[in-house]
Amino acid sequence: MGSLDAVRASIAEQVKFDILTQTQDADNEKARQQVARNFVSDTLTVPSKDMYIYASMASLGDDVYHEPSTLALEAHMAKLTGKEAALFLPSGTMSNQIALRTHLKQPPYAVLCDHRAHILRYEAGGTAFHSGATSLAVHPANGHHLTLADVQANIILGDDIHFAPVEVVALENTLNGTIIPQEEIIAISDYVHSEGLKMHLDGARLWHVAIETGKPMNELCAPFDSVSLCFSKGLGAPIGSCLVGSTNFIKRARWFRKLFGGGMRQTSILTASAAFALTHNFPRLAAVHELAKKLEDGLKKLGINITSAAETCMVFFDPSPIGVDFAELLKRAEALPNPILIGGSRLVVHIQTTKEAVDDLLALLSTLAEEKKAAGFVYSPQANGNANGNIYIRAREKSK
Repeated sequence: MGSLDAVRASIAEQVKFDILTQTQDADNEKARQQVARNFVSDTLTVPSKDMYIYASMASLGDDVYHEPSTLALEAHMAKLTGKEAALFLPSGTMSNQIALRTHLKQPPYAVLCDHRAHILRYEAGGTAFHSGATSLAVHPANGHHLTLADVQANIILGDDIHFAPVEVVALENTLNGTIIPQEEIIAISDYVHSEGLKMHLDGARLWHVAIETGKPMNELCAPFDSVSLCFSKGLGAPIGSCLVGSTNFIKRARWFRKLFGGGMRQTSILTASAAFALTHNFPRLAAVHELAKKLEDGLKKLGINITSAAETCMVFFDPSPIGVDFAELLKRAEALPNPILIGGSRLVVHIQTTKEAVDDLLALLSTLAEEKKAAGFVYSPQANGNANGNIYIRAREKSK
């Protein structure tokens, strides 16, 4: 027995691991300061100390069996969105993909969406892989959002064996920070449902739409059979999304969640963080929008081309009219005494972005513009340069 105890002690010594650094508190504070100057994505927000404390008091349970805090959050999300049921999931991508897989029964079929949609461009081809569905990528005629006319002109109906008929029309609101007018969504929904088809919404940042338009969440969700909503983007929770829909839809989606490997265990610290974010961070989005508009106004004053305006939390820009390219801007921003991180032509303002970070970014661009003029660059506010609408460089960001 003594020999076995010694072996166990030796193995335990190999297994043990302290993940905390000797300066963890200082490291975490530094990370918070860095996030405040990071314009790459709102997914990079970090939990506040108050959120951690709140999460530590949540219930104890197993979500595959029974987890009270998670069940409470799901019930609240269903009520908030005007749906019968909800399902907590680890990511927006999984939420979208499980929604599509639950709606789609047997190929051949297609999903109609905007050509810029996250489900099409940034979910690793999941619609084809998980559901065996093809995607119909539609370019909005107005360059901003899909309209009923766009959908009607591109939808595939009927039983012609040469085509995969559309079974789901998937919209995204916001899409690259822009808002789809609710009256247009209703018109599309009425038409799609009249054809016996389904409507899904990637509403990862639908919270921003509610704040900006003053429309309640249940009204925004009403035209859709299913909606995916994220807690880890604009709301600043560490992880998680929620899928909402009918009772039967969510029952089957829960099955697919297990099949996809998304059945989690002690989820209360995650769902409690989401609840904290709903209560304390959602109201802060109005200030986020104001700061994004301040950033846009500052860029315009410098003569920088705005390729997509700050309707909510994002600004797309092209600095070529002042002689600056993105590679130079990224390098100079990172070289500041207090570095700023950007991901290219998309600037994302979030709940932890500071006014000082916006001011410093604008000051840097002003300095670069003056340097270019001194070097002989001909100032041209009307130049289009590298502008390409809502297509942006992803120098760092690999997901939404």
